Amino acid sequence: MGNLMETQDTENKESFGDRALRTLCAFANTKGGILYIGISDNGEVKGINLDNETIKTIADKIASLLGIHPEIAVEKREGKGVIKISVNPSSVPISFNGKYYERVGNTTREMNPERLKEFLLKGTNWDGLINKNASFDEIDREAIRLFIRKARSTGRLTIFEENTDIKTIFEHLKLSVRGKPNNASIILFGKDPQKYFINAVLRIVRLKNQTTIVGDRLITGNLFKQVVQGEEAIKNFINVRYEIKKLEREEVWEYPLPAIREALINSLIHRDYFKFNVQTQIKIFDDYIWFYNIGGLPEGITLEELKKPHSSVPRNPLIVHIFYLAGLIEEVGSGIGRIIDSLKLQGLPEPEFKEEMGG
Repeated sequence: MGNLMETQDTENKESFGDRALRTLCAFANTKGGILYIGISDNGEVKGINLDNETIKTIADKIASLLGIHPEIAVEKREGKGVIKISVNPSSVPISFNGKYYERVGNTTREMNPERLKEFLLKGTNWDGLINKNASFDEIDREAIRLFIRKARSTGRLTIFEENTDIKTIFEHLKLSVRGKPNNASIILFGKDPQKYFINAVLRIVRLKNQTTIVGDRLITGNLFKQVVQGEEAIKNFINVRYEIKKLEREEVWEYPLPAIREALINSLIHRDYFKFNVQTQIKIFDDYIWFYNIGGLPEGITLEELKKPHSSVPRNPLIVHIFYLAGLIEEVGSGIGRIIDSLKLQGLPEPEFKEEMGG
């Protein structure tokens, strides 16, 4: 009859009550699962009444309190009656008594506020959300003109001129929703994005060791400004030497600038802007540079797969698309590969990737 011990997608309860309902709620919010009624937590079969009225009462409570309709079956185990309730993962969030639960390992846990926010917004892109408090007056028209100029020069967006009406451009590029700017438009082209996103800033620190800071820059403004000023700040904090090649002096930076630029851009456009309490950070030490952004890897991508050719899974697809049109990135998940290639050309080791501190 199978293993009676509890796992991530299997749990036992001696009787049907609130604890059972919380577990079913958690299964629905995670990957689904099976709940056995009539078996103790340690896997001992206790048995339960299998009459039709019991089954109907359980089904009615699940439907009325959770709004789901799992498959309910009866089984005999060790000669005793057991009820098997099979739950599929739900396409919408399920709550029980106003609270949301999920499975973590073989336990059922209530989601804390931050986890609940993340769960409820799953499948929602931050950059596409309407910014209800912003207006088109807060868009930097010069930033738009510079973008159109770059996009035309790349050949990736040639239907607009530099003096095209902003609302027309934004509507075409999905940077506005029902006539209102969205988050992408503000953080890409806003005069003061930090008015709404206080920690959408770039912090670059030069350290001699883990605690001694010898240089510090806090860069604000829209993402295009952060890229330009961020690269200049990093160049000020790393070494450069000069080599004479073909009678011309050539700069050789401590780290290849293409790799620096790619890592910097990745840090800014792929961070999780839902998590508004954390800055994008770059720490420069004597022998390495540490790039950090909040959010972790996209679902379905592992650390090992990052270094291999992989599909692009952008957390902020509108921001990524605008950077692509401007010629700053490619939309094929090849950025990490270009970083590795740049480092190899200069005889430097491959970068190391870690998931830590939520990023």
